[in-house]
Amino acid sequence: MSHQNHQSCIEACVRCAEECEHCADACLSEADVKMMAECVRLDRDCAEACWLAAAFMSRGSQFATDVCRVCAEVCDACGAECAKHEAEHCRRCAEECRACAEECRRMAGAAA
Repeated sequence: MSHQNHQSCIEACVRCAEECEHCADACLSEADVKMMAECVRLDRDCAEACWLAAAFMSRGSQFATDVCRVCAEVCDACGAECAKHEAEHCRRCAEECRACAEECRRMAGAAA
């Protein structure tokens, strides 16, 4: 599996990871941090899943398809949680999560 074949998915994962990292940090500055706890947890999980998926695709790992399937699930969960919040950083994160989940599913389906 050549990484060039999955460049759009790699880029979506990197954008999502960056947005999740930003969202988690911004959530920690919210007035009611306890209310944002699950958002922060999922942001961190999602960022890690996205970084991992991008790395696996970049090096052409035989496990990239499996990692991308899991990444899509984590993105779905993170996006759903972020969509519950009014903060602009959460809205942007939810949007990137949806886009990344779609790209990862497309990649996993094409590689299968």
